[in-house]
Amino acid sequence: MIICSINHIAKSFGGTIIFKDLSFEVQDGSRIGLVGRNGGGKTTLLRLLANQDTVDEGVIHWKKGLKIGYLAQIPDFKELTAKEVLKTAFEQLTVTETKLEALEIEMGQEITPDNLDKLMNQYGKLQDDFILNGGYEMDFQLDRIANGLNITELLEKRFATLSGGEKTKVGLALSLLKNPELLLLDEPTNHLDLKAIEWLGTFLTDYSGTIILISHDRYFLDEVVTNVLEMEDGELELYHTNFSGFIIEKEERLLREFQEYKEQQRKIKKMKEAIKRLRDWANRANPPSASLHKRATNMQRALDRIEKLDRPKIDVKKMGIDFEANDRSGKDVIVLEDVSKSFGGRILFDQVNMLVQYRDRIAIVGENGTGKSTLLKIILKECQADKGIVKVGSNVKAGYLSQHVFNDIGEEQLIDVFRSEVVVNEGEARHILARFLFYGPAVFRKVNLLSGGERMRLRLAQLMYQDINLLILDEPTNHLDIDSCEVLEEALDEFNGTILAVSHDRYFLNKLFNKIYWLQDGLIHFFDGNFDWAKGKLDSIDVLPVKLKSSLITKKVKVKKGDKPQRTDVIEQEIEQIEAEIHMYKQQMVAAERDLELLQSIYYELEQLENKRNQLYSQLDEVVY
Repeated sequence: MIICSINHIAKSFGGTIIFKDLSFEVQDGSRIGLVGRNGGGKTTLLRLLANQDTVDEGVIHWKKGLKIGYLAQIPDFKELTAKEVLKTAFEQLTVTETKLEALEIEMGQEITPDNLDKLMNQYGKLQDDFILNGGYEMDFQLDRIANGLNITELLEKRFATLSGGEKTKVGLALSLLKNPELLLLDEPTNHLDLKAIEWLGTFLTDYSGTIILISHDRYFLDEVVTNVLEMEDGELELYHTNFSGFIIEKEERLLREFQEYKEQQRKIKKMKEAIKRLRDWANRANPPSASLHKRATNMQRALDRIEKLDRPKIDVKKMGIDFEANDRSGKDVIVLEDVSKSFGGRILFDQVNMLVQYRDRIAIVGENGTGKSTLLKIILKECQADKGIVKVGSNVKAGYLSQHVFNDIGEEQLIDVFRSEVVVNEGEARHILARFLFYGPAVFRKVNLLSGGERMRLRLAQLMYQDINLLILDEPTNHLDIDSCEVLEEALDEFNGTILAVSHDRYFLNKLFNKIYWLQDGLIHFFDGNFDWAKGKLDSIDVLPVKLKSSLITKKVKVKKGDKPQRTDVIEQEIEQIEAEIHMYKQQMVAAERDLELLQSIYYELEQLENKRNQLYSQLDEVVY
């Protein structure tokens, strides 16, 4: 069943045509991933489907009474809490619930039997309607989605006080609670952590309605969508597969189209040569041959009637990134020892130990709010740790890519912001920026008018032309389209320096990073492997926090003669402490099974602790006997 039909629509802004003559149909129950390059018109198309904007040409037909959910600009809910905002999804049910409560109060008062019967009939009808529409499941659904998206801590806060990212997450929860027939989502994973992304993927896979979503998260697309709608150069192409299948099918289609194009070009060339020969022969004949001229004319007409195939775009313009470290750093790039940080009385993380060495590819992962970005700021000395030691090695030159890049920039032009950190003349700057897809007059646009993806590309351009050997990246794939993500991954893979990144993009993590530090419940866990391997280990074993060296300090306790029970307690307490340390190091040996140097260090610590434990057992025997 078709729930939405798009017929020859066109849309332009400021004289620039975004797309023209687009047509496709949306089938009931389909889950469509809308993909394409940034600026190609994906969000514009979604707004048109949501009836938030009007088409310049053509028409869109929706199924009568179609309920559409679209996370657009979030309205100002003034004094409402986030929970009250979410409850607006059940507006009709809350009205019914209020009426039921009013009737309960009225029936509890002294009234005549006739009036009581009348009220009970009203109550019964309202209650049937309330039950039928899931009234008693409201709180369950709200809690389920709030827990899944990890926004339970926001529920009691005033919506107006939330950050932009928090408002977006609450808005996403509101869209899901409304349970529309057609759900339109524009980059729903951008402000979610890994756990919430996985939950959302499962939720949308089981969703009974129709979904059209824009996303750059390749794993998420694979999990959720069954069709891919690609928007390229103002045209749409539908693929009946998930994202991985789309990549394969698109490559096969391009190769097939290129072969067809080459075959047609060979045919056209032969026809042109034949026409030229016929005319040449006709003119050389004495007298000139009318029949040969006629054959040439007929062949020319046949050639003109051929529908010319456009040359397929095999090599689409992409960013030209090439990071290179001119000077190498020392072996130890970053060392954290027992670093702790609190905010407002809440411990963000405690006793964090981390070692980043030259040419490491290390990622920090964890849920939102665990302190990943704060940890990066401590390393960059933008923020002070409450306790612990932070060491940055010799000759380390860091370049930082923030997820909130250029948020504080006002009316400055793009080219001026670029040149504020890269000392080149205007002509060279324009040449460099063209490599990052900023062409012609685009370099004079104001930075505060750029999209998130464009700001990210501008910052990448700055970093590429700076002398750095350590890249610190905070959600670098946010706002980038899939093509740009792939280019960035290739550039980072070839970078001859060190990389430390925070990311929730599972594909990005698995492709580039072979060491994972996982922040959870204020503690940090180390895994010598990619993200999938680390996640499997975290789920299967109870990993204890990383320690670079033993923190056990054996205190000398003065014991008086005849005070055996007290001394026994002290020794037993020390033995318990040592056994806890031994257990921790054994768990670390499991997690570090591929790192020979770390294994040797852990094995040495284990030997020391086991010797100390044996000595304490001997002391305990002497005291007891």
